[in-house]
Amino acid sequence: MNALILAAGYATRLYPLTLDKAKPLLEVAGKPMIEWVLDNLALVPDLETVYVVTNNKFAKDFQLWADGYRQRRSELALKIIADGSNDDSDKLGAIGDINLVLMREEELARSDLIIVAGDNLFSEPLVDFANSAKASEATLATYDVGDLEAIKKYSSITIDAAGIITHFEEKPAEPKSTLTGIALYYFSREVIPLFRTYLAAGNNPDQPGRFIQWLYTRKPVKTHEIGGTWFDIGSKETLEEANEIFAKFVK
Repeated sequence: MNALILAAGYATRLYPLTLDKAKPLLEVAGKPMIEWVLDNLALVPDLETVYVVTNNKFAKDFQLWADGYRQRRSELALKIIADGSNDDSDKLGAIGDINLVLMREEELARSDLIIVAGDNLFSEPLVDFANSAKASEATLATYDVGDLEAIKKYSSITIDAAGIITHFEEKPAEPKSTLTGIALYYFSREVIPLFRTYLAAGNNPDQPGRFIQWLYTRKPVKTHEIGGTWFDIGSKETLEEANEIFAKFVK
């Protein structure tokens, strides 16, 4: 199994904080966001390589960070990949970035893959998610927001008794549940080629949740509810809140 961390966005909503630093390299409770993600991935059994896809603007910064991280955790193989974009106007989009890495790194298509956004923070290791997902063709991590108004900013999903998605809607005006899909996914090697199929059909190359929205009508997509604390950092306010909350998880 391999993992891919999405870190190629330009985070314009966080300007000026992200003018000269990629959002996943901003610190939360004393360490870069991406390290929270990596530290939680590192405990997943049989994890071979973690790929980080970023843009041309910040590729050198991520490489410098990765070199330092490997000195502290040499058991984890890291590879930084630049997607060729230089600013928000020529970005590939998250699904476009996934497809780029899959085409460039051909060995990825021969193994199962965890994909996670570099700005999603979890307070708990992702071992249970990985173990639960292994028996599926595709698995989406979910989180219960608990508020029908708040979930209008996210995706809203419904599931059957077996935890398989029955309905998925991005930013719903009238959400049917408070369960949201978050940017943590598992795809088996059988499903991975469908990223190319999705894009070849002219579908939106941004927001990986859109791929799930397309996929669940073609393949059974399992869900796994994440426990503990989850944060999707998209504003200065959520960054400040995450700093306060995740400070108690620092070891």
